[in-house]
Amino acid sequence: MKGQQPKISYFEKWVDPVAIERIAADGSVSLLCQRYDDPEAVNRAALDQAHGYQIAPRVELHSPWFADADLIARHPDLLAICSTGSGYDVIDVDACTASGIIVCNQAGANAQAVAEHAVAMMLALSKRLVATDRAVRRPEQVERFGYPGEDLYEKTVGIIGLGHIGRRIAEICRHGFNMRVLAHDPYLSNDEIEARGATACDLDRVLAESDFVSVNCPRTSETMGMFDASAFGRMKPTAHFINTARGGIHDEDDLTAALSARTIAGAGLDVFLQEPPAHDHPLLSHDNVIANPHIAGLTHESLYKMSLSAAEQWIAIFRGEIPQRLINPEVWPAYCERFEQAFGFRPENLKN
Repeated sequence: MKGQQPKISYFEKWVDPVAIERIAADGSVSLLCQRYDDPEAVNRAALDQAHGYQIAPRVELHSPWFADADLIARHPDLLAICSTGSGYDVIDVDACTASGIIVCNQAGANAQAVAEHAVAMMLALSKRLVATDRAVRRPEQVERFGYPGEDLYEKTVGIIGLGHIGRRIAEICRHGFNMRVLAHDPYLSNDEIEARGATACDLDRVLAESDFVSVNCPRTSETMGMFDASAFGRMKPTAHFINTARGGIHDEDDLTAALSARTIAGAGLDVFLQEPPAHDHPLLSHDNVIANPHIAGLTHESLYKMSLSAAEQWIAIFRGEIPQRLINPEVWPAYCERFEQAFGFRPENLKN
C-alpha cells in the first residue's frame, strides 16, 4: 500500500542499542524485533510485513533466516537487506539482484578495530607471546633463551585486499614499524594501490616476499580456498599467515599441514570455516597458532559505529537516498520501480 511506513525486521537485538535509539528518534521507520525461539510461522508472518531486513552476523544467525534464495522467494516485499558489519557472505547477492533487492554493508565502521587486531596478531606471533605465556604456566622452568622473537621493524607485510581494513593495516605497519607494504587487490588499479600506501603486486610476489601475509578480502566464489597448499608452499618458511576476514578463504587442512611441515612459521586466525571451531580442531594443537572466536571487529567502539552507521543508512534508504555502502548498484533501476510501487515516490537517480 502506497504511503505506508517502512518496516525493518531484525532478530533478537542489534549489536549496540544505539541503532534502535537512532531509528526511534527519527520516527520515520518502524522496527520489527523477532525471536529465534518463536514459531517459524510467526517469524515468517513478521518478515512478510518488512521492507528491510537487518541480518545478524553468521555466528549468531540461525537457519532458516540466512538471506538465501529461499528466504528471498518467500518474502517478496523485501526491498533491502543490510549486514551487521563489512562482511555480507550471509546474503545471496545474486538472488537479491535478480529480485530487485539492494544489499548494503557497514564497510569501514570496524576498520580500525580489525586493523589493530591484525597487527596485534603480527606482534603476538613475532614476539611469541602465546607460546611463552603457555610455557610460564607449565611446572618446568622456562629457558628464556629458547624463545627468541623477531622485530616487526623494517619487515615486509603483504596485504590481500586493500579496502578500508587493508588500507589501515598498511598505514599502521608503514608508520609504526617502517615496514615495506605489498598489496594484491585485483579490484584496484596500481595507481589506487600506490595511493593507499602500498606497492601493487601479483599474488605470487606477495607470497614470496612477505614476512606477514594478512587476508583482508571478502569471502566470495573467487576467494574461497584461495590459500591452499600451493599458496602456503610459496610463502617463506619464516612467514606468518594472518586471517581476520572470513573462514574458508584459507583451507584449514592445508594450513595445518603447512604448519606441521614448518612450511610457514605461524598463523593468527580470527576466523574458521565453522565458528566457533571444535575444541579438538587440529589447528588448535599448534603452539604457533593464535586462535580467536571472530572478535577482531568486536570492540565497544566498533560495535557502536557499526550500529549507528546501519541505522543512518536505513533512514537514508527509506528517504529514497542512495545508500553509502551499496553492494549491488546494478539493481538500482529495478529497485527504484519496486520502491515507488511501495511508497509512492521514486528514489534518487544513481550517480555514475
